[in-house]
Amino acid sequence: MTAVQNLNAFPRMASRWRRRRFCVLKAAEFQTTAALRDISGSGAWLETADPPALGAIVELQHPDAGSIMARVAGVALDGVRLSFDGGEQAVAFALGAIVNDMTRAE
Repeated sequence: MTAVQNLNAFPRMASRWRRRRFCVLKAAEFQTTAALRDISGSGAWLETADPPALGAIVELQHPDAGSIMARVAGVALDGVRLSFDGGEQAVAFALGAIVNDMTRAE
């Protein structure tokens, strides 16, 4: 098995809990729920049937990690990609969501 094949053998680090975690996306006169799929200090991917417009400034509210402002960096049929500024607050927000994911009982 080559190194590339070996790396591809490992699943993503997201737990089943995060795949079901619902958050709220808010913008001026807009609010929708979204399922958090992936998060880091630079952004997040959320599944939603009602995405905000590309380039919109939104507030992502996580039930345990708090909230953070983000920019809609991508929109697809099944979701939205958010971009964070990558600063300390963004990293702390992402770590809060991940730690909550890792410590939550199933």
